[in-house]
Parts: sequence; C-alpha cells; structure tokens
Amino acid sequence: MEINEKLFGREQLLQIQLGLGEGLDVSWYAKPDFNWEQMREIRFGLRKGVDVSVYANPEFGWGQMREIRLGLEKGLDVSWYAKPEFDNHQMEQIRFGLEEGLDVSWYANPEFDYQQMRKIRYGLEEGVDVSVYAKPEFDWGQMEQIRIGLEEGVDVSWYAKPEFSAKKMKDILKLLIELKGLI
Repeated sequence: MEINEKLFGREQLLQIQLGLGEGLDVSWYAKPDFNWEQMREIRFGLRKGVDVSVYANPEFGWGQMREIRLGLEKGLDVSWYAKPEFDNHQMEQIRFGLEEGLDVSWYANPEFDYQQMRKIRYGLEEGVDVSVYAKPEFDWGQMEQIRIGLEEGVDVSWYAKPEFSAKKMKDILKLLIELKGLI
C-alpha cells in the first residue's frame, strides 16, 4: 500500500508504521480522516482480530471506538450502542450492562445521559423495578433516591415525581424509612 506521507501528521504516521510492523491491514485506518487516536483504536482491534468495520468510521471519536472494540473483544452485541448518537460514557454503561447480562433496553437510549444510565443499571443489578424511574424526566440524583427507596422497600409513590428535587426526595425517603421502622 502506497502512503502519501504529506497527508498525515507525525502521530498518524507512527500508527501506520506500527500497524505495518505488526503485519496488519492498515488500509482500514491509513486515511487522513482518522486522527492518530482513532487509528490506534482500529489498530488495536485489528491486532485482537475483531471486526473493525463496525467502528472504523470517522463519525466515532476514539473513546467511542474504544468502547465498541472492548465490546467486540468480549463477544458482546455491540449493536445496542455502536451508534454515533451515544457518547463514549453512555457506551460504557451499556457495555457494562451487557457484560452483566442485564436487559439494557431499559436504558440504551440517547435521551439518558451516562449518569442516568448508571443509576438504571444499578437498579437492574439490584433487581428493583426500574420502570418506576427509568424515565428521562428524572435526573440521576432523583433516580438514585427512587432506587434506594425501592431497595429499602418503601412506597416510593410518595416522592417519585419529577417536580421533587433529589434533595427533597432524600428528605422524604429518610422520613419514610423512619416511619417504616416504627411500624
């Protein structure tokens, strides 16, 4: 493969040279559209023998590529998150859920930020009814308070309302737990 060195920066050329030295098919990433970090992630995937066609796309940042590569290396169904609309932190939360065998359909939605996804994942891990709070209108702090209430076995309908701040929810939860202990 002929490489026009004028099209690439020093770090990009290094990634191409490393790939050639490892006997890899650098045609996957020897393109000026990829920065050196994206090239590195594609090179790592080629080295591991994963299907880099899933993420060898300039639309993915290197962090997104990394999450897709890690999922492919573990044999996960990365179609849940190998989409440019998810940032690398969201992808990581979906990957963690897949690794744990969780039903990621509850949170594999770009409307949730990674912190909301994490709180939903925690609920799935604990076996609580995440349908109560797996809603974009709850921020991650609110989700946390609802999840804790569910884990404590209290009636969260008293405070599982988007109009209550996480702080207000925490105060109500504390009272409900105290009342539960009195009954």
